[in-house]
Amino acid sequence: MTIEPKDITAFSNHMPDVVAIRHHLHRNPEIGLSEFKTSDFVAAQLEAMGYDVTRGLAGTGVVATLRNGSSARSIGIRADIDALPIHEETGADYASENPGVMHACGHDGHTAMLLGAAKIIADRRNFDGTIHLIFQPAEENFGGARIMIEDGLFERFPCDAVFALHNEPSLPFGHFVLRDGPIMAAVDECKITIHGHGGHGAEPQTALDPIVAGASIIMALQTIVSRNIHPLTPTVVTVGAFHAGVASNVIPETAEMLLTIRSFDADARDELEKRICLIAQGQAASYGMSVTLDYQRGYNPTVNHKAETDYIAGLAARFAGADKVIEMPRPTMGAEDFAYMLEERPGAYFFLGTKRTDNDPSLHHPKFDFNDDILPIGTSFWVELAEDYLKLA
Repeated sequence: MTIEPKDITAFSNHMPDVVAIRHHLHRNPEIGLSEFKTSDFVAAQLEAMGYDVTRGLAGTGVVATLRNGSSARSIGIRADIDALPIHEETGADYASENPGVMHACGHDGHTAMLLGAAKIIADRRNFDGTIHLIFQPAEENFGGARIMIEDGLFERFPCDAVFALHNEPSLPFGHFVLRDGPIMAAVDECKITIHGHGGHGAEPQTALDPIVAGASIIMALQTIVSRNIHPLTPTVVTVGAFHAGVASNVIPETAEMLLTIRSFDADARDELEKRICLIAQGQAASYGMSVTLDYQRGYNPTVNHKAETDYIAGLAARFAGADKVIEMPRPTMGAEDFAYMLEERPGAYFFLGTKRTDNDPSLHHPKFDFNDDILPIGTSFWVELAEDYLKLA
């Protein structure tokens, strides 16, 4: 049953509460796996709505279950609840009261929209089956989705399909943006430590300079994507940090660099790791030095399922208009741990545009603030999804 304009008008009565929830969450951000107050708040809200609330998955995760009718069908909808270790610079009245931590990615908005939808769904009971609302910790850094799955998420809460969205301030307001297949990349990280021999900057011939070797490694790493990976296979190798030395006239003992590596293809992912290790070792050896590598595999690529992606696209077109649904021409190199849920169950992940101006702060920026104007749209769409997927007979 498609949501009618009169329904959205009725939903507007809930919006002041949804905005208040969003501002409360923004004011009280918590880092992944430490979202204790957030978890308490979310659970209390859902219990008051009449949901069967389960806590403790991944420590601070919350799953709210609501059943109606007799159908065996089920759906899962996920919202992430964690914040980032960033000092907020928005100047908002509801700015973070937890110094050095802020909701710089909009997870406060994601959680508020799903809580708002939860209230409307519970009040209407316009579905036949089981709804599992998944409030997931630690999306940003610790793979909370994977931990929830390891804790038995889908064994305890079976879902025929799972869905999630992410706000995006660079996309047109109210537009639904998605694609079948890979939509976000796998992410790996590598720390390379170069071991040299320190000395006086005026006598470099008596030392083994790890800065010079490090510079050579950085430049050689740029050949991997251009010369070792097929040009039509999307990959990224970025050196985001290079630390060495403390004075102009001192050659340090060591230098350290930090890399982020993005890919989609499993073979390319393996090749990237192999080449990074070989280049670092070979370049350092050519200068008479050695390296230590700490290579960590992170999130897998986020891969949408075709049937569920097509379903979301069709539902969004009926909900917002076909002109508000955009198929992404290529995936983004960002990463998302909803990947692990999509490996376990069919589903789809999509973006919801929240653009205000051409100069909106990006996600993870200290001035980023979730656009409250999108709350009615996101909230209403989750209601539409739950009720449509579990249609009454």
